[in-house]
Amino acid sequence: MERRLFLAAALAGLAAPHFAKAQQRKPSRTRWNVRASEGFDALAFLGPLAGRELYLRFYQTDADAFAPRLPAAIRADIAALWQEAEKAEFGLLGPVLSVLFSGGDDSSLGALIASAADPEARLLPAYRASNNWSESDWAWFLSAAPRLKMVLEAMQAAGFAAFRAERAAGLDARIGELTRDLAAYDVISLHEKLTGRGFDPGIEVVLLQFCKPHGIKVQGQTFLQAADWNTAITVRNAAHEMMHPPVAMDGPAAKAALAVLEKDALVMRIVHDHDPKWGYTTLDGLLNEDLAQALDQLIGEALGVGRNPADRWRQSDDGIHVLAGAFYGMLRDDKWIETGGSLEAWLARAVDIGRLAPARLHAVAARVLERPAGGLWPLIKS
Repeated sequence: MERRLFLAAALAGLAAPHFAKAQQRKPSRTRWNVRASEGFDALAFLGPLAGRELYLRFYQTDADAFAPRLPAAIRADIAALWQEAEKAEFGLLGPVLSVLFSGGDDSSLGALIASAADPEARLLPAYRASNNWSESDWAWFLSAAPRLKMVLEAMQAAGFAAFRAERAAGLDARIGELTRDLAAYDVISLHEKLTGRGFDPGIEVVLLQFCKPHGIKVQGQTFLQAADWNTAITVRNAAHEMMHPPVAMDGPAAKAALAVLEKDALVMRIVHDHDPKWGYTTLDGLLNEDLAQALDQLIGEALGVGRNPADRWRQSDDGIHVLAGAFYGMLRDDKWIETGGSLEAWLARAVDIGRLAPARLHAVAARVLERPAGGLWPLIKS
């Protein structure tokens, strides 16, 4: 048997039965709510309309059908806004707008237009109070809001609601099916165990027609995903998205970790040299993401839906998540899925005893990712 396949089988055998039995013995802490959103689908569709290859792989036919309904000036401005957002380090336009608009009514294009017309009253209070707050992102959004409002109005006039409804036929049935299936998975109990902090028991899953390839965490305990992704993917998404941020990114543990990692030449090459279409273009952002990925891998394995870690991180985002493999390996070495505890304290101690030093970190990553320590990134294309 190939070694990676053997590892996947071994992980499932070690983790899933133990936790499946444990979960059967106590009521689930997790309360799932599954719904749809015309507004979030409109924001997601900005990627295909901007002509971004990342999205056209999935939605070329849809973009070809809808884009001609829009005025040429609007089509050009969607592409321009996307480029300007990246240049200003706002990030990927559609996903970051979803975060900003999630503090208001996302039920329809009309609701988004109303929020874009009066963002300081309709969006700012919730956004400022959230873990997502960024003064620079808000400033860029305010400057772009009048243009975004014109884009959304043009999409509304072009019949986006009916266009989406036609392509999302069967969505109500899928919501009911997924709601039933998710009841068996207690993700929140594992979040609390592995971080050492409390979580609201409610998880909201918003099924979208046009959001591939992203799963997007927005404000609160809500995340967006494609409607046709299966239950295992949904559980993995929930395990991941609720983790952000896995530790306080302005706290002493994260700051200490960042101070060590910024001296790691490999890690900084990944931050600066990878394709920006994947996001994570700051060390802070990569640490946040990769620590969350390490934890969601543990949760997925415990619930019987985990992917093989070496395959997962080799195939994801051009292999940039070397830190995720390293953190996962350390946490597995520490039997964290069994013991749990304060993740903040764990990270602080890992820094204190030198586990994040390049030689040690790279060695753990190499073991998990099944690559040479000297060839962790970039991946060699075969």
